[in-house]
Amino acid sequence: MYAYIEERVLSLAEYIVEHEATVRAAARAFGISKSTVHQDMQTRLAALNPQLAKQVRFVLDKNKEERHIRGGMATYRKYKGTEKRIES
Repeated sequence: MYAYIEERVLSLAEYIVEHEATVRAAARAFGISKSTVHQDMQTRLAALNPQLAKQVRFVLDKNKEERHIRGGMATYRKYKGTEKRIES
């Protein structure tokens, strides 16, 4: 594996653990695709640092369990101020 890829994988993993970031947030922060984040975290990180891979897996699983709540809150915020009253 190239040195720059190893560096990116470890930096990305540390970022996810520190910020409890989602895959989308991590991809946005590093300027890479979500697919690259998944590939880095699921295959490459396990070969480089298994202990860190377990921590990342824990954060990503937690985010996956909470995503339906985030979606509901996003919809709530989207429509919160747009409700119009019907005047009689």
